[in-house]
Amino acid sequence: MPIRSTRALAKAAVLLAATVAIAASAVRAQTAPQTEPDEPVPAFAADFMRDAKVLADGMEVWQQQCRHCHGSSAYPGKAPKLSPGRMDAEFIFDRVTYGFKGMPPWRHVFSREQRMAVVAYIKSSAFSP
Repeated sequence: MPIRSTRALAKAAVLLAATVAIAASAVRAQTAPQTEPDEPVPAFAADFMRDAKVLADGMEVWQQQCRHCHGSSAYPGKAPKLSPGRMDAEFIFDRVTYGFKGMPPWRHVFSREQRMAVVAYIKSSAFSP
């Protein structure tokens, strides 16, 4: 094969490889899972944590969803028993929002206000799993 044909063939092969690589990259970008930005952790002011309506709303979320895995009737087995005295509100909010291990994230199920309310309830003296 003449040298000119070999060079032309090599250039065409490089061009083809580059085109395939670019196309594959575009396909990966389209099919890559889209991650949402982290939601900022709210401030848990003392008056918010004691607000009667907030605590009632939080208790409602607890009764509706959380107690099935974390409530006293769920032991032993479903989920860890909560020890809210050892956890700060921000930590609990993060776990409720994004989940952890076997616990699903509740970010798209409960509103930010509902998740904040259940945190306030869990941290309150009225809380009893």
